Amino acid sequence: MPPIMLLSCESLGKSYGVKPLFTDLSLGLCEGDHVGLIGPNGSGKSTLLKILAGFEEPDSGTRAVRRQIRIGYVPQEPSFAEQPSVEEALAQVLLDEGLDPHEQGGRIARALSLGGFARVDQAVSTLSGGWKKRLAIARSLMLEPDVLLLDEPTNHLDVDGILWLENLLKAEPHAFIVISHDRRFLEAVTTRIWELNRQYPNGLFEAKGRYSEYLEQRDAALQAQADYQASLANRVRREVEWLRRGPKARTTKAKARIDQAGRMIDQLQDIESRQAQGSAGIDFTASGRKSKKLIEVIGLGKSLGAQPIISDLDLQLGPGERIGLLGPNGSGKSTLLKLLAGTLKPDAGTIIHADRLRVVTFEQHRDSLDQQATLRRALAPAGGDAVVYQDRSVHLVSWAKRFLFKPEQLDLPVSRLSGGEQARLLIARLMLQPADLLLLDEPTNDLDIPTLDVLEDSLLEFTGAVVLVTHDRWLLDRVSTRLLALDGTGRAELFADYPQWEAAQGRNTPEDRTSQSSKGSSTPGGRSKRKGLSYKEQKEWDQIETKILEAEARVVTCQSVASDPSIASSAADLQERYAALYAAQADVERLYARWAELDEKRAQAISSAQP
Repeated sequence: MPPIMLLSCESLGKSYGVKPLFTDLSLGLCEGDHVGLIGPNGSGKSTLLKILAGFEEPDSGTRAVRRQIRIGYVPQEPSFAEQPSVEEALAQVLLDEGLDPHEQGGRIARALSLGGFARVDQAVSTLSGGWKKRLAIARSLMLEPDVLLLDEPTNHLDVDGILWLENLLKAEPHAFIVISHDRRFLEAVTTRIWELNRQYPNGLFEAKGRYSEYLEQRDAALQAQADYQASLANRVRREVEWLRRGPKARTTKAKARIDQAGRMIDQLQDIESRQAQGSAGIDFTASGRKSKKLIEVIGLGKSLGAQPIISDLDLQLGPGERIGLLGPNGSGKSTLLKLLAGTLKPDAGTIIHADRLRVVTFEQHRDSLDQQATLRRALAPAGGDAVVYQDRSVHLVSWAKRFLFKPEQLDLPVSRLSGGEQARLLIARLMLQPADLLLLDEPTNDLDIPTLDVLEDSLLEFTGAVVLVTHDRWLLDRVSTRLLALDGTGRAELFADYPQWEAAQGRNTPEDRTSQSSKGSSTPGGRSKRKGLSYKEQKEWDQIETKILEAEARVVTCQSVASDPSIASSAADLQERYAALYAAQADVERLYARWAELDEKRAQAISSAQP
């Protein structure tokens, strides 16, 4: 039996101004499809997702949705009202859908449990970016969509958050489409890959399987396309030589050959124009220093307020070494980079730099970029129409093209550039500085996969030392010679590679890590949180046993109805009644899970109150 089509589009076209994002695009999403949507920056991925969600209209083509299908959509930057608590934000979603939050309290409890929220009364405005993203995902799943559309859901999530989302999506039975540049995440959660890229004849390349299988299929397809292009170019060359001899179009055969030559020339030009986008030319300049020891850290300690971030850390770095930093948000990764750069003083210990050590830093928030300056001046701060790269002068237009900027963009203010363009701009500036040590704080944010591939190759070829902070575990594992994991309490541990670190996480349960991450980001200003049940949780606790008894009674009723022999011959009735039974059983399980959470909080409060 063929899979049921849930969502499809036919011959879609969309342009902004005179620039077409995609034309004549057709695709379909079936039951159970777990699709990763990738493509270069500016290829139209977010726009396509909005069209599929029904929030934006295409310029041409049609979108079709199966009847009674519920679509959930999580935008790249979710928005929430400033004042409501986490629980109230979820209740508002139910109200917007015409549902009564009091009757649907189980949905809210499941969403809170799903997201790992320790405090339901916390104001949404105090949540970190990662916890807001968790809330947006839980908010969408609470409505039980048949199709889930997620735009860059790993943005703002730390590694623990990404692992939480991976586990969530791997267990998701319904179809989803996820836009992501996180290659390890795509490898873990997808069963199909769609690459939106105008270098393909129809603007889309589809591959079945995980991301690694997509890479194999894509390389084979591109090789076949390159072989065809080479063959076509040879045929066009021969036809052009024949045309130059001036054949007279007196015969039908000659006319047909001239027409065929014209079609081949047009086809070759079309293929070449689709491949003109290229990739950024990233190549960091190493100083060539031969010192065996570039930087030495002895007994390093640093605290933020009363909280130790780094304690008694010893570390040495020499040429060719690349340290990847791991840890949850707020664990001190950016702080350690500032200590190594010398822009922040340690509370204890010493950091010894080699004599005249040249350090180049990529800052996470791009504070060094003047948002009001033009791209021209940002690329060449010293002025003029050229930059000096590896002791040779490069014209500014050529330098801009190397990072995929068009000449007409040079007079735009930096503030008008996208996040990916600003990241490429900062990399372009850093490449002009010879370095012994690269300190890179989230350089992968907003970069597309082609640029990530180039960045990866450049870091592997860089002969100096690198300290890298990134949530891109694929890049981290490929580039790093060692990993240093921080836990936010001062403890640091070295690992040989990412799989070794991942195996070590088995020492703590995912629930422990989620709870610790939630506690670390949920209380602004370092204030201690109130222990025990909140007022609303206490009300929920008072009613939960009654709700469990009611839910168990519904299970008994559903079992009786499903066992009715009068419907044994009706497949539709059986399916409907067993679906009701499964839903009732799931409700009991969720209520028991929520009961266990609340009971544990009560026990902890009682224990902490005892002398």
